[in-house]
Amino acid sequence: MAVRTLTPAQDALRQHLSDVVTGQSVAQLLARRQLRAHYQPIVRLKDGNVMGHESLIRGPEGSPLRSSDALFRQARREQLLLRLERDCLTEGLRGWVGVARGTRLFLNLSAHTIVQMGDRATLVSILQSLHAISVVPSSLVIEITEHEHVADLPRLIEVATWMRAEGFRFALDDFGDGRSSLRLWAELRPEFVKIDKYFVRDLPQQAVKVQTLRGIMRFAESFGTELIAEGIETAGELQVLRDLGIGLGQGYFLGRPQEQPALSVLSEAGAVIANSEIAVLPELTRAAASDFTVARLAVPSPAIPPDYAVDDVAKLFSADASLRAVVVVENDRPIGMLNRQAFTDQYAKPFFRELYGRKTCLQFANTTPLVLDRHTGLDAMAAVLTSSDQRYLTEGFVVTDNGRYVGLGTGEQLVRVVTEARIEAARHANPLTFLPGNIPITEHIARLLRSGGSFVACYCDLNDFKPFNDHYGYWRGDEMIRLVARTLVSQCDPRRDFVGHVGGDDFVVLFQSDDWHARCTRIVSVFNAGSQRLYDEQALERGGIDSEDRHGVARFFPFTTLSIGAVPISPRAFAHAEDVASAAAAAKHRAKTSPTGLSIEGAQNDDEADAATHNIFNEIHFTNGSR
Repeated sequence: MAVRTLTPAQDALRQHLSDVVTGQSVAQLLARRQLRAHYQPIVRLKDGNVMGHESLIRGPEGSPLRSSDALFRQARREQLLLRLERDCLTEGLRGWVGVARGTRLFLNLSAHTIVQMGDRATLVSILQSLHAISVVPSSLVIEITEHEHVADLPRLIEVATWMRAEGFRFALDDFGDGRSSLRLWAELRPEFVKIDKYFVRDLPQQAVKVQTLRGIMRFAESFGTELIAEGIETAGELQVLRDLGIGLGQGYFLGRPQEQPALSVLSEAGAVIANSEIAVLPELTRAAASDFTVARLAVPSPAIPPDYAVDDVAKLFSADASLRAVVVVENDRPIGMLNRQAFTDQYAKPFFRELYGRKTCLQFANTTPLVLDRHTGLDAMAAVLTSSDQRYLTEGFVVTDNGRYVGLGTGEQLVRVVTEARIEAARHANPLTFLPGNIPITEHIARLLRSGGSFVACYCDLNDFKPFNDHYGYWRGDEMIRLVARTLVSQCDPRRDFVGHVGGDDFVVLFQSDDWHARCTRIVSVFNAGSQRLYDEQALERGGIDSEDRHGVARFFPFTTLSIGAVPISPRAFAHAEDVASAAAAAKHRAKTSPTGLSIEGAQNDDEADAATHNIFNEIHFTNGSR
């Protein structure tokens, strides 16, 4: 008797009916309202305070659909993903409202669902629902999952912009798991990024992971993002993360998911955070060589001719599960690349094999893959990481030798090698702020002078910083200096402006942005407002602190403020970098006596410069107030 073979649609229907009979149907769970949210705390690692909770959905106890992974796999089978995610939001809010107000609630949504829900009418409906239960949008963080499947990134950014304008905040999940994109981070600018647990596991013994986290922290400072380390499961991991300066953490060691939101960290974790003992960080025994080239990343991979059939490509991928891509080669030169994931997604579509199985594969290949010559050095590799085309992260790249095909490299290899090289370069960076130090500053000024273009050299310095440092101690003083670094980076254009840390409370900014004057004014305004948050309540009431001056005389000092001396540099005005630095330092001394904290060398008089600065200050204050 012949065995009848079911079509994929018939098999899916059979599985769905079986699930309904056995009680494993998501539709039934939703209809019976059997989903329950569990809440895992997100903790500030500097003090152990719980700042938020992630809502994690669970099925009934003892059910095959107990775990969220099983729930979502089954929802895909039943084509109920959108409904499941909406019900998860409702359930997450239900258990959080009235219990954990004053904290943030992290709600998981796939990028696809955000786009699907992202019309203005739906947003208005969501806002009305939140208002009905007295929840302000600013207390909610939309944690974007499955962002590797974003099909319409511009639309996602558009919807996120609408939601952010209403107060919602955003987080990227599992950054660094091999699927996430620096481009999405750069374009979405999420308020939070969750570091994948891979980088936390065994951290006290993994020097490379420590250095990688430091690199991610620099990205975060550039983008103004708070980092959340996931998967903290041991005291050692928590201690290293705290000492590295990672702001937030989540994991079983801090608090397990539970039905009632925990309002405090687990006692053992609290003891680690409060303990003054610091971790001994592992050190790298070697760094990436400066003569490293792409040739060392090339891995042999099958090359196929342009007339190779689609069915034969499918057989290649089926025979070798580790094969990520194959390259189409003509006369030894690459003319296209077939990525495994993209190809198999196409091949699995209904009737695809019947229509295209015997046709040539080239029509389905990426005919413009990233191609790097085997002699490509580290600087060119670093440029690739910041390029607009990020497909190499999943597809890999083609390695050639004088145009002839050699092999394939992976995006993970490229990121790792460049990261190691940048770690070595960090010897020239300030260890407190990770900003470039004296050597890179001097080199950058010299390059600007050699270019023959115009730029503005700014020297930044704190007023009344020593009394603050003496009064509160060097730890709080370091926080003040890091605040300067964060403010400068956040207000500068990373593509055009260079921010360096000379040392102590002295910083240098080399502007090529045309609106440098407005940026300087915002820097002073933003820092002066932020610095007051580092004072205690008594100082805030008095408007300052009592401390000793440089001569040991006790007196009253107002809040620490920032001064910037700016020197517009015209072509051929200076011959040496040292002369530029000296001119900027002189302008800084004049800025310290200016009521606006900004002095511009070359202005007709100080009153004119101050008046222009006052006008910009007023514009900034009016804009902020109108929001």
